[in-house]
Amino acid sequence: MRTYHCLPLFIWTYMFHTIDAIPFQEKANSDLRSERIVGLTQDGKTLHRTKRGWMWNQFFLLEEYTGTDTQYVGKLHTDQDKGDGNLKYILTGDGAGSLFVIDENTGDIHAAKKLDREEKSLYVLRAKAIDRKTGRQVEPESEFIIKIHDINDNEPKFTKDLYTASVPEMSGVGTSVIQVTATDADDANYGNSAKVVYSILQGQPYFSVDPESGIIKTALPDMSRENREQYQVVIQAKDMGGQMGGLSGTTTVNITLTDVNNNPPRFPQSTYQFYSPESVPLGTHLGRIKANDPDVGENAEMEYSIAEGDGADMFDVITDKDTQEGIITVKQNLDYENKMLYTLKVDASNTHPDPRFLYLGPFKDTAVVKISVEDMDEPPVFSKIFYLIEVDEDVKEGSIIGQVTAYDPDAMDNLIKYSVDRHSDMDRIFSIHSENGSIFTLKPLDRESTPWHNITITATEINNSKQSSRIPVFIRILDINDHAPELAMYYETFVCENAKPGQLIQTVSVMDKDDPPRGHKFFFEPVPEFPLNPNFTIVDNKDNTAGIMTRKDGYSRNKMSTYLLPILIFDNDYPIQSSTGTLTIRVCACDNQGNMQSCNAEALVLSAGLSTGALIAILLCVVILLVLVVLFAALKRQRKKEPLIISKDDVRDNIVTYNDEGGGEEDTQAFDIGTLRNPEAREDSKFRRDVMPETIFQIRRTVPLWENIDVQDFIHRRLKENDSDPSAPPYDSLATYAYEGNDSIADSLSSLESPTVDCNQDYGYLSDWGPRFKKLADMYGGDDSDRD
Repeated sequence: MRTYHCLPLFIWTYMFHTIDAIPFQEKANSDLRSERIVGLTQDGKTLHRTKRGWMWNQFFLLEEYTGTDTQYVGKLHTDQDKGDGNLKYILTGDGAGSLFVIDENTGDIHAAKKLDREEKSLYVLRAKAIDRKTGRQVEPESEFIIKIHDINDNEPKFTKDLYTASVPEMSGVGTSVIQVTATDADDANYGNSAKVVYSILQGQPYFSVDPESGIIKTALPDMSRENREQYQVVIQAKDMGGQMGGLSGTTTVNITLTDVNNNPPRFPQSTYQFYSPESVPLGTHLGRIKANDPDVGENAEMEYSIAEGDGADMFDVITDKDTQEGIITVKQNLDYENKMLYTLKVDASNTHPDPRFLYLGPFKDTAVVKISVEDMDEPPVFSKIFYLIEVDEDVKEGSIIGQVTAYDPDAMDNLIKYSVDRHSDMDRIFSIHSENGSIFTLKPLDRESTPWHNITITATEINNSKQSSRIPVFIRILDINDHAPELAMYYETFVCENAKPGQLIQTVSVMDKDDPPRGHKFFFEPVPEFPLNPNFTIVDNKDNTAGIMTRKDGYSRNKMSTYLLPILIFDNDYPIQSSTGTLTIRVCACDNQGNMQSCNAEALVLSAGLSTGALIAILLCVVILLVLVVLFAALKRQRKKEPLIISKDDVRDNIVTYNDEGGGEEDTQAFDIGTLRNPEAREDSKFRRDVMPETIFQIRRTVPLWENIDVQDFIHRRLKENDSDPSAPPYDSLATYAYEGNDSIADSLSSLESPTVDCNQDYGYLSDWGPRFKKLADMYGGDDSDRD
């Protein structure tokens, strides 16, 4: 923002003073050292020097000249100038010819253009005088300076057009907020054009500004952010020391009051009411309360707590950090029948109080919370959270091993029935009395197979089956000494033929499936039937192991290759259990150090006179016999079978001769017709009688027939099956049955009855019966045949 003022026009008068000039060049020629009068004249005054060469003092020129004529700077003059125009003045350097021009004849210098000091504050030029005729310099070239004098033509400018600052609320008077800075392009060394003074145009009476430094400060005490948070302050910077006619610029400063914790939380109401069913689970949220705090950020953070009340042990309050609310939760199980109403006092306090404002009072507030418990139909409640039952494994089936109890917590006190969750007792080993909760066994128990049983008992209200509770019951099976100890493993024991008496040949240990509380203790003895073994001695080591010692001097494999040593093992629990373990001891050949060399029967065989070569010969003979048998069987299978019937015209009947004679038609016992009725009595496969079968065909199983089926129907079914069987061989099969059908259109075809029939009978109809009777038609159909 700029402020423009009218400036009066001043007439400046330059006064020049004589100064000593140092020549740029000094010549060694002594004739040039004569004194000459050289001067620069301005405003009728002449500056004199008496030494050779020129050195001009600086000229002063006013900037921003607005006159119509060119601005006169000064005049160059030398005493060699007689005024006859023989000398020529030349000007070179900064702006020569463009900004500054010189009259060649008179040496007058003028400014051709308006100059701006802020662009260039001084100009360095060089002047010389030349004889027009000879072109010789009458004076050596000399340098002088033209300095531009400043006028107040630039207003102060701030480094920013908009400043942003903040200051805590409740700050004291004179608290520094921010410093603003303005600069003036005018010459600070000339006059007051660049002297800036700050003042506040907007923002009073809340803020002030230091006129010299530009520091903005608070002007009112205890400004509250809750009342007003944003302020806009306008600062002015004016040059000329703030005097009349100076130029000015402005800037805007936005100031925000930041929050401090100077306000305690406050509940909007003094009492809160909540309702809760008695059956709610622990941790359930019953409701929310919130205290208001006009502060923001961490200054508004608060924490809720229960100060006192009869429900301090039953309920809890937690703080929601996002919403700054207090959440009332259930801490313990509620019981309508026990207590229906609870009263709490809840405090809300700031978590970050500011010590500077503690004098304002306690930074917390208290509200009363009332919670009403509503009655609900509750499930049964067990007397324990779990049950542990211990029972001996030899308990009888149907014995009661324990009891669970549950009750209805409601005022109605409904009846309860008990049951076993069968998913936890898949083998149905246990059951429970539905009325009194007594648990009893259904099957024998075995600790060694299952030492623990974990079952679940359910208690359900009889009037409302939806109300039920479950409880785990852990049943531990106690051990009974019902297993006899046994040898821990199968021992491969040997004794050397050269063994000495009292030599330890084996140490045996025992295992027992039982687990007595005092630990295992086993004893080893010989069996009562053989209390004194002449070959070996059993020594009890008293550490649940026994040692087997030799009893005689030397053993012979020829006489006895293996000894069986029975050992009686028994424990010390009640009732005492015992068993007999048999130890097999082989007699082996050993070296002098007792290392086994051989225990097999090879040495015994060799001693009988049978050599190794004989054994190999016997084995070879057996192999040759096996090869011959296999070859014979293979050749027999490869022989080609020739058919018994050579010619297809040979239709001789197959005669089957039986060596018994029936009793005639009245003899019903001669042949069991039940064979025809029973399909299972039929052979699974039939083969051609005229060819030995090479492959046994798979005969398709037929559907079984009932016993009372008609024989005729049975035969027809068999014919149909053979005709339609796709696996039947590609040749005809003649099946003969001792049965004749009824009502045949051909009557009897037997030749035995031919004498009783007319000899001229016509058999031409046989040709109409199809290809199966073609052979028969050829035999009986022609006259020639009859005559033959």
